[in-house]
Order: sequence, then structure tokens, then C-alpha cells
Amino acid sequence: MRRHLSLRSGNPALNKNSFKNFTDTSISNQMTIDGTVNKTMLSLIILFISAYYSWNSFSQSFIVIGSIGGLITALITIFKKHLAMYTVPVYAVFKGLMLGSLSYIFESSYPGIVNQAIFLTFGIMGALLFAYKTKIINPTENFKLGIFAATGGIAIIYLINFIMSFWGGGISVMNPNNSSMFSIGFSFFVIIIASLNLVLDFDFIEEAAEARVPKYMEWYAAFGLLITLIWLYIEILRLLAKLQNRRS
Repeated sequence: MRRHLSLRSGNPALNKNSFKNFTDTSISNQMTIDGTVNKTMLSLIILFISAYYSWNSFSQSFIVIGSIGGLITALITIFKKHLAMYTVPVYAVFKGLMLGSLSYIFESSYPGIVNQAIFLTFGIMGALLFAYKTKIINPTENFKLGIFAATGGIAIIYLINFIMSFWGGGISVMNPNNSSMFSIGFSFFVIIIASLNLVLDFDFIEEAAEARVPKYMEWYAAFGLLITLIWLYIEILRLLAKLQNRRS
């Protein structure tokens, strides 16, 4: 059995308390890696269908509805994990509505950017999964602490930018129209951290399966992966927009 160093992840859904206080369950009711993969694929399909609808029925209100609805269902999922099999599909619908219309806006300004972002998102996930399984990347305790700290720092920047937006301001490096080298470098840094969070998610899911947590946690683990993938996709969109602005 693989020995894991800690229950630590930069993902807010997959923190050190996510898999505590579970008693042993029967084999048929235990979380498995295959089950988590299936739930993740199903969640992604739901998200893509919702995004496709939002893309074809574009409305900026979908971004607001998807963001608020996604936040509410995310909080319910985090605090009521046993409801994950119901809340995660709903979360995927809300985030799909948001991503569909958001992607439409980017595509209108930068033709071809959405396909590039989707390809890069899943390409990065596949590459990091391979690196994790072959132990090219080994999530040691120091590695986890570093990613956890960097993710927290980025979250603080997001929060400050969100607060400033109420007064019509914002942090310039967060603006896709800012094509300065510093802004582009910041986006590269965020994408690297978001990508490495996938490694922590993979490690966390494997540990949860070994801990024989209840089967409904497959949905919860899929939820954690969705959070990271959505974050990564949005940041890739932002970076590609900055690069195109710099070339123009």
C-alpha cells in the first residue's frame, strides 16, 4: 500500500478534514478510484452540456446565475458531503452556465481561444496524471506545503480584486487586457500552481480510496477535481488573451 505523507491539498474542497471521522464500510459501499473517475467523467459531461446550452443561448446573466448558484451548491457540498451525489451534478450545471457564456465572450474577442484553452486544460491534466502515476512528480510534505501556501496567497489576491471591483477597480495583473510581461508572468505562475494542485488532488483521492471512506465520497472527490479544472481553464483563457493582446 502506498504511504502518503499527509492529508493536505490546496483545493478548498479537499482539505485535511475532508475524510475524517468515517468508520469502516462494507466493500460494496467503499470509495474506489475507478468510481471517482466515473463520477468525474459524468460531472464533466453535465458541465459540457450546460456550457453548450449557455454558449448557444448567450446571456451575461448566465455568468451571474452560474457564479452565485455554483457558490451556494459548493458550500452545501463542502458542509454536507453525504449530499454530494445530488449537489455535484447541480454544481456542474451552474458552472457550465457560467463557463459557456464566459467562453463566448472570450471567443468573440479572440477567435479560437476556447478550443486552445480546452486542449491545454486537459493536456495538462493528462500530463500531470502520467507524471504522478510514474512518480516523476512525488508530492512530498514540503511540496504540499509550498503549493498550499502559494494557493492561499493567490486566493488572497483574488479576494482583494473582488472587493476592489465594487468600487470599479481591480488588480491590474488580473485584467486579460493587461499584456505586460509582469502580468503574463503572473498568469503563468497561477497556471503552474493550479496545475500542481491537480497532483495534490490525485494524491488526496488515492489516499481516500485507501482509507475506505463511504462511496458517496466519490462524488465529493469528483467535485474537488472540477474546482481545480475550472480554475485552471479560466486562468488559461486569461493567459491566452494576454498573449494575443501582446502580439496585436
